[in-house]
Amino acid sequence: MSRTRTLLLPGAAALALATTACSSGGGGHPSSPEANSLVAASGGTDLQNAYQNTVKHVLPSVVQITTEQDLGSGVVFDTKGDIVTNAHVVGNATSFQVSLATGGSPLKAKLVSSFPANDLAVIKLTSPPKGLKPADFADSGKVSVGQIVLAMGNPLGLSSSVTQGIVSATGRTVSEGASGGGTGATIPDMVQTSAAINPGNSGGALVNLDNQVIGIPTLAATDPQLGSGAAPGIGFALPSSTVKRIAEQIIKNGKVTDSGRAALGVTVRGVVDENQQPAGAAIVSVQKGGAAAKGGLQDGDVITKLGNTPITTVQSLTAALAALKPGTKVPVTYDRGGATKTSQVTLASLG
Repeated sequence: MSRTRTLLLPGAAALALATTACSSGGGGHPSSPEANSLVAASGGTDLQNAYQNTVKHVLPSVVQITTEQDLGSGVVFDTKGDIVTNAHVVGNATSFQVSLATGGSPLKAKLVSSFPANDLAVIKLTSPPKGLKPADFADSGKVSVGQIVLAMGNPLGLSSSVTQGIVSATGRTVSEGASGGGTGATIPDMVQTSAAINPGNSGGALVNLDNQVIGIPTLAATDPQLGSGAAPGIGFALPSSTVKRIAEQIIKNGKVTDSGRAALGVTVRGVVDENQQPAGAAIVSVQKGGAAAKGGLQDGDVITKLGNTPITTVQSLTAALAALKPGTKVPVTYDRGGATKTSQVTLASLG
């Protein structure tokens, strides 16, 4: 099954209704327990109807993706058969079986391209059927904490399942583990949700009640104190605006040409000091003509600071870059042959 790192239970969304109490003989506002119960029931029915309407409209756009080893979810991107999903769902596979939520025999699909740095990929149906329903992707910049959301996918192989919760935070920078099928990527601007994300949900749809996809569920949190144990109620989704921008580039060019993420243009490894403590990111190779090369950095230099952010590990360098944009000019502090140096580097684009 597709890798996620926790087993979460569905969250509960609450609807608070305010009623105005009236004095005896007052002007017609409900005040009895029976009347208040009717108001609450009406509000509950409205919310239930909104849930059911969203499921009816969006679930047909969510598919199940099967490889020889894994199972995950995907979202129909256009009527031409392009489907967006997580890079860790496709893994190293290039051909897939796709099952539509509307039923029928599995359809064949091929990989268009994968972009592990953002854990995104696009696959394409070889013979798209008529009536294929693309999802509507929202502007994720308008997503706000407290919004009710539904997670749609195929958790644990249970096809076309729906869980619910809220948006519990936005703008999170999250690092995936490389074990268990993850890409090891550090991804910025993710949407945090309390909706259950289980193995098989990856690549599916996180949806608002306006029938729009606001994100692609990607991973669930773990509590380091529990080892591999779950941190219940905390999952993360790639924001829909990022998904749309990257998917459009892959479909048009066969690759990502502008990820919107900053890059130094180096390959690095972690190093430790005499006390065996993490001490920086050593440059293994510098991309010719890349940002670091233009800034004068060389193979063997050990990066210790990016801007004002101390760099002690490869992951800390990746996280620092994830917070910056291409074109930003930033001081890079590094050690070379026992001497500390600083260069001004104009960051390039990852992709």
